[in-house]
Amino acid sequence: MTPAGAALPAGISLRRRLVWQFLVLSLLLVVALFFTVRFAAERASRASQDAVLGAAVISVGDGIRAVDDGLELDLPHATFSMLGAMGQERIFYSLAIGSRLVTGYEGLPPPPEVPGDLSPVFWSADYRASRLRLAAITRRVLLDNRMAEIVVVLGQTRYGQAAIARDTARSAVWIGLGFLLLAVPVALFAARAVIRPVDRLAAAVTRRGPQDLRPVRDPTPRELVPLVGALNGFIARLRGALQLAETFIFEAAHRIRTPLSLVRNEAEMALAETSDEATRQRLRRMVRAIGESSRSANQILDHAMVLYRSDQFAAAPFDLAALTASVLRAVAPLAEMRDIEIAAQGLDRPCPLHGDERMIEVALRNILDNALKYSASEGRITLRLYQADGMAHLSVQDAGRGLAKGDSDLTGRFRRGSNVGDVVGSGLGLTIVREVAAAHGGSFDLRPGPEKGACATLSLALP
Repeated sequence: MTPAGAALPAGISLRRRLVWQFLVLSLLLVVALFFTVRFAAERASRASQDAVLGAAVISVGDGIRAVDDGLELDLPHATFSMLGAMGQERIFYSLAIGSRLVTGYEGLPPPPEVPGDLSPVFWSADYRASRLRLAAITRRVLLDNRMAEIVVVLGQTRYGQAAIARDTARSAVWIGLGFLLLAVPVALFAARAVIRPVDRLAAAVTRRGPQDLRPVRDPTPRELVPLVGALNGFIARLRGALQLAETFIFEAAHRIRTPLSLVRNEAEMALAETSDEATRQRLRRMVRAIGESSRSANQILDHAMVLYRSDQFAAAPFDLAALTASVLRAVAPLAEMRDIEIAAQGLDRPCPLHGDERMIEVALRNILDNALKYSASEGRITLRLYQADGMAHLSVQDAGRGLAKGDSDLTGRFRRGSNVGDVVGSGLGLTIVREVAAAHGGSFDLRPGPEKGACATLSLALP
């Protein structure tokens, strides 16, 4: 089981997953862009080259004329120059009547179909270890008093076209890499923007105090509504369980305290009436145990009340100086019984605060009760109320046994000092004071006195 307050092991990072998904998608888009541009460039280049090649073969066909002694061919050098303008291309041509070659390169691949005399036929084939793009057209001429069909074939290598396609694809690669580099900060920004509502929700819950069990009302995106609903449902169930536990503790403390008081009174009466020393010793141990149990019940009752009022916190204005004076009057008889002098300073000036007066009273009573309990008879307790740095500070300095070495934090529940085992106590008094201070946005500090004893300081924010 994970200890309370320990961080749970981190799972999959949504931010990292979003960044990687965005980058992978960007990489796929870059690859798709590369192949798309390359395909489009090759197709556009082939179409333009076919247009030039078709015009060239028509121009060659137009240069065929019948003369008295046969045929005359006027090769248009401008046309061949235009075909070679795209790069160091190789050009092949042939004129054939049927299967008889009239002029040109022998063995050029024949057209897949009989070409017409208006539009050329295009095809690709291998010739002399080169891949050619060929075009063919038919011309009819009067030869030896009869019409003859001359098939004109013109072929060209496509090195220039391949170079153009490679250059275009290379440019597309550089553009894609630039886009990919730009996608990194964009992915980080997008992931941060997506996760920001989750961070805001976590911060809103983290800022709450341990007793703040209100439903979460912070605005959240539509996708987080189920999560917030589940969180609010859990908070409602937890609040109900805590209220049930507090009610049980409240009732249990009430039901235990009354019988204990009755048993203690009977034990004290029996102690006063008996003269047998062994019986008196037993009765003294009984009175002590009953007093300890009664004190624990009272502390548990106070603690349950503080927890309940912290959850249902209702602040109102009150005077801390007047409240402290009232608590001092209540504990004065206990101090007089042990000849302990309580010197109060700063209670003659009003100290207005805003908070739960009942909770503050319980905290003051516990601070003074601790000071009286651990002070020696005929000792002195100094109480001082002052204001500084926007806070009201109430310090109680006693001259008792103080804090033992190693007792760094005694405000934990049921935690007592290692040097007070012979004194009746429940270990809840300082816990109550700390929780009252936290509920009011203040603090509680317990440290050794300047010479001996301990100094407890309750600090509360001024309005």
